[in-house]
Amino acid sequence: MDNGNGITEEGLKRLVSLFYERVREDESLGPIFNDAIENWPEHLDKLVIFWSSVMLTTGRYKGNPVAAHLKHRTRISPELFQRWLALWNSTTAEVLEPGAAAALQAKAARIAESLQLALFFKLDSKTKPDRAAA
Repeated sequence: MDNGNGITEEGLKRLVSLFYERVREDESLGPIFNDAIENWPEHLDKLVIFWSSVMLTTGRYKGNPVAAHLKHRTRISPELFQRWLALWNSTTAEVLEPGAAAALQAKAARIAESLQLALFFKLDSKTKPDRAAA
């Protein structure tokens, strides 16, 4: 299956495998991921299914990324998201055609933004809209 940008299931498998090999070796990201993931082959399969669902609209992924990341919230920072994105961007650019790399980079940036909002953004009582005033 190809989404028109040259993204295929096989390409996603290669990308995810190489990318997370680099994540595991990264001095900032590696310790967090290596502590969090007990079964790497199973996790990599799940990530391929995630990206297949997102980029190829296969609908195979049934997980909850926000809940998965919330479990590790105390160890995650916005800076680590930026490190993850930088590594993702360089890996996709290295192994994929430019159109496919750009599509995956754009989608990853939107997903990272959504996850960060879910993890770090909180309205306090001073900034919540006052329903009575509306």
